[in-house]
Amino acid sequence: MQEQKVLINGERLRKTIEKFAHFGRTDHNGVTRLSLSAEDVEARDYLVSCCKAIGMSIKIDDVANLYATMEGLEDRPPLVMGSHLDSVKKGGRFDGVLGVLAALEVARTLHDHHIKPKIPFTLVDFTNEEGARFDPAMMCSGIITGKFKKSEMLQSSDSEGVTFGEALTASGYEGDAANRLQEATAYLEMHIEQGPVLESENLEIGVVEGVVGMVNYEIEVTGESDHAGTTPMYMRKDALFAANDVISALREKLSHLDRELVYTIGRMVVTPNIHTVIPDRVVFTLEARHKDPEVIAQVVQAINDLPEQLEGCTVRTRKLWGRNTVQFDRNLCDQLECSAQGLGYSYKKMYSGAGHDAQYIAEYMPTTMIFVPSIHGKSHCEEECTSYEDCIKGVNVALDTVLSILNGH
Repeated sequence: MQEQKVLINGERLRKTIEKFAHFGRTDHNGVTRLSLSAEDVEARDYLVSCCKAIGMSIKIDDVANLYATMEGLEDRPPLVMGSHLDSVKKGGRFDGVLGVLAALEVARTLHDHHIKPKIPFTLVDFTNEEGARFDPAMMCSGIITGKFKKSEMLQSSDSEGVTFGEALTASGYEGDAANRLQEATAYLEMHIEQGPVLESENLEIGVVEGVVGMVNYEIEVTGESDHAGTTPMYMRKDALFAANDVISALREKLSHLDRELVYTIGRMVVTPNIHTVIPDRVVFTLEARHKDPEVIAQVVQAINDLPEQLEGCTVRTRKLWGRNTVQFDRNLCDQLECSAQGLGYSYKKMYSGAGHDAQYIAEYMPTTMIFVPSIHGKSHCEEECTSYEDCIKGVNVALDTVLSILNGH
């Protein structure tokens, strides 16, 4: 006879998600909960109260990352699960917070069933994942993993001129560097997909194998400004026309590389941007993302192959930044797949196109992620939504995986 699976309390999860949606709720049922804002602090306070109610101990590190731990039978590195509570401006009710509340529901379920974990179970809320108030994104998981210098991050300021350091002190959540996450048996992060793939394929779970690599270039086209009415077409050095040809050439090349490659012209500045003046300068960005570094290399080659002169204009390129593809732990991915199968949920293996705290954490401890579908692929907007049924299924997969790890499977 097959052993009965331990499942979460789905109604409790739904009510908890709805409760946290009140912290920074917008007029159109979205959320604005910027990092270390009054709304974020209110959400943190409530999270702490929920964790303490089931006997979890609380620690805060020096950049306000919050850790709630359920003691284990053995003194070994914890199994860590979480995400972030902060949102973008007029964001949704699920992005980030679902991962934290998934960890809370797992802990509550262990408590309900009087399951004493063999190793400690720790919930984490990473500070300023979105970077919506303070640049850059994934700031504080980046600080503790050595990606960013704390001294520099403390000087990052918001639109009102408040620095991260000032907000940190004011929040009441500035703890001790000794509390930073140092090691773990595993790190598990649940998140909404933020894209349309799972829904379009009618699947319930995404087993995330990694985060795709990406590259971001700035391309500058320089011509000459002249009067829009008196300069013959054949005598013009129109930077915008030339930029349009550059974009068309790039799109033609990149569209034939790989069907999973995504690329975006995300920012464009036209100078002088006056309808009676021929543009003399256009600067735009090209961002491309793919899991295969060879495909990214082909994108870079296509950029490097652009002509230096076009229609009388000069073309210059400059790499702004990039990141390598992050591969998640194969054994943890296999366990997620096994849990999804055991629960009878449909799933697929996939990569994340968006960045997450998990990509930094993965460099120094076994890590993986679970995705649940985003309705119409919407995220970072008030329309963002995932069905509670899918949320429950995702947390059940997380719980089953946690129990397997705790039991040494």
